Amino acid sequence: MRSQEAKVSPASDYYVYAPSALAARLYLYPTSVGYFYYDAGYRIRRNRFDSFLIMYISRGNCNITIPEKSFTARAGQFVLLDCYQPHSYGSAEPWDALWLHFDGRLARDYFEEITSGHDQVLDTEGSDAPVIQLQKIYDVFRTSSTILEGKLSGYITKLLNNFLYSSEENRKNKVYGTSMADAISYINEHFQSDLSLEQLASEANMSPFHFSRVFTKETGITPHQYLIKTRLSAAKYLLKSTETSIKNIAFSTGFNSETSFCTTFKKWENVTPSQYRQSILN
Repeated sequence: MRSQEAKVSPASDYYVYAPSALAARLYLYPTSVGYFYYDAGYRIRRNRFDSFLIMYISRGNCNITIPEKSFTARAGQFVLLDCYQPHSYGSAEPWDALWLHFDGRLARDYFEEITSGHDQVLDTEGSDAPVIQLQKIYDVFRTSSTILEGKLSGYITKLLNNFLYSSEENRKNKVYGTSMADAISYINEHFQSDLSLEQLASEANMSPFHFSRVFTKETGITPHQYLIKTRLSAAKYLLKSTETSIKNIAFSTGFNSETSFCTTFKKWENVTPSQYRQSILN
């Protein structure tokens, strides 16, 4: 359908969809989708519009206001809004957007996880995948293709998973920072060696006490536990993919004796190295 909304170009189009009872119960589903060319001065204000909204800003800027917060999305960025809450958006300048209103059983869970601790403007770091998924949804309606609700749900899920992955990466970068990332990389590269807390703290440019506290807070485990976990992961790979003796595996993965290796392995994995290897063979 062509838009008749004020300050939206007549060249804009949109499509409305009512999901089946099955889709409403089980799937993520679109309620409307469109591509709008907005004129300068466009602004919409809603107290509630029962759905969630994804907008991809393809040209210009969009200024968004939600309770107690305002922010701007620029060309190449996405916006994710909870339209069950009061919201408004628009711009003093012309702008274009590909947009999708959606809902469904997991819609709120996705929204809250993606936006947790972050603005609702999303960068996907140069990846075309989210735009492609959004375009696929739009094209289903634009080309009057047969509507397969499971397939549409798959497109929306992939789109949201892309956002979720990007937000997880951003959280990870903020949480670890350069210091923690350097220390973790150092462990991954040198776990075969006899690493001390002092060495790891030095890699992060921290005192041993401060490093241990920050590492534990941010990863949920101590530096020593992370080191053991890394060594055991390497040992399990060797146990299941090679015929190397348990003694040699112990020394090659950083343990100072076969006994220490076997004791630690049993404590962490609840089986001995030999039992683990046998379970893989069986």
